[in-house]
Amino acid sequence: MEDKLYAFIMRGELTKVALNKTEVIGRHSSSDFLSQEYMKSLSLDLLDDECVNSAKVMATVYTAIAAFENMVRKFVVKILLEHKGESWWGQCVSEKIRRSAETRKKDEEKIKWHSHRGELMINYVNFGDLASIMAQNYELFEDYIVSIDWSKQIFSTLERSRNVIMHSGELGRRDIERIGTNIRDWISQVGV
Repeated sequence: MEDKLYAFIMRGELTKVALNKTEVIGRHSSSDFLSQEYMKSLSLDLLDDECVNSAKVMATVYTAIAAFENMVRKFVVKILLEHKGESWWGQCVSEKIRRSAETRKKDEEKIKWHSHRGELMINYVNFGDLASIMAQNYELFEDYIVSIDWSKQIFSTLERSRNVIMHSGELGRRDIERIGTNIRDWISQVGV
């Protein structure tokens, strides 16, 4: 058992070293080249410096929230797929959430010139609905989460901050620290 654990950890570390040596963007850093290209494409040089700098700070916060949200989506799909198979969407998600997601997807499909959220229906579910999906299938998630109320509280807090940023608002330091605390708590408890 100890040998398997050691081998698993070493494979992970070797993979991390190999990826960091590639020309792909390193661990959570931004590529200067990409940043410069995007700055040109987006005409950032024409915008007010103070507004751009403030937005860059909030972009970092948004990065953490968006990454967390997508990790939770993957976690929910993984658990439901493992236990219910390919038909998990119809079996495990309430009709109300499915209808809302399907409507959102159909609306996006009408706009052919714009990128879509993805192929998986979980990408069209509201952030807060992820806790509802876990609640509807609590027996599958109870080994991972403390309680549904705990999950809902974390998602509610993060969604509130996410919405402020998405509507061009600015969060205070305490709000940013709260985001970090909630993400750390979730990862410490759930592992993803």
